[in-house]
Amino acid sequence: MTVTAPTTTRTIDLRNGLTLTVQEFGENTDGTGVLMLHGGAGPRSMAGFAAGMSQHAYVVVPTHPGFDGTPRPDWADTVADLATAYLDLLDALGLHGVMVAGSSVGGWIAAEMGLRDNRGAISALVLLGSTGITPEPPLEIANPADLGPVRTGELAFHKPEFRLDPAALSDQQKAVMGANQRTLGVYAGDPFCHDPKLRGRLHRVTVPVLVLAGEQDGIVPLAYGRALADSFPRATFQPVPEAGHFPHLEQPGAVFGAIGDFVATEVKPEGS
Repeated sequence: MTVTAPTTTRTIDLRNGLTLTVQEFGENTDGTGVLMLHGGAGPRSMAGFAAGMSQHAYVVVPTHPGFDGTPRPDWADTVADLATAYLDLLDALGLHGVMVAGSSVGGWIAAEMGLRDNRGAISALVLLGSTGITPEPPLEIANPADLGPVRTGELAFHKPEFRLDPAALSDQQKAVMGANQRTLGVYAGDPFCHDPKLRGRLHRVTVPVLVLAGEQDGIVPLAYGRALADSFPRATFQPVPEAGHFPHLEQPGAVFGAIGDFVATEVKPEGS
């Protein structure tokens, strides 16, 4: 029998005046946990992943300011701003030994957190279909704003049943998706979804990193994920068969298995 962990949603005021909306899965009993960072698909894309992970740990899923109608102050307009805000969030929650798992641009935020974690709050990074570094030609990161929803779904998901049907969406749902894409554009910047200087800084990330990449990802190519993993000094690269840009949605069993192996061998070897 599967026990469902309690889920709550609340707002947290940080010291810089930023108010974050966070979902919490499970309870913070020992000061450790998992921070999950969504990409352009919004926090709903992490809900199932968070629920599954909460069977083993306390999980926090913040909504990036500006997504799903949440407020975004004018000064919060870069991935670096989000990375700093989420380190402040870990402080506010009293967390340490945190695994930070990020999807797409959420993976980029996670990497930036690893670079800025001068208090040693982070124990590991898990990057899923992550962006961040500059793609080497002919590789490219596809921009959903240029593709439209139908083509984006075709490239993002290997399994057709996961693709949204725009005709089935309400006007309100379409408005939220459009607003989320505009907010993504603010954070992802130009060039889209990468920082030309990031690769040269990633050698400073000292915690173990797991890079998971869907073999059928049409948004971020598989070879890009391998190059991203090669940019870290302690990274494990794991392709996920029959998955696109969201391997945690299409192949949750494979993703949880890979994370379990990663924790056992790289994060807490021999039960340490």
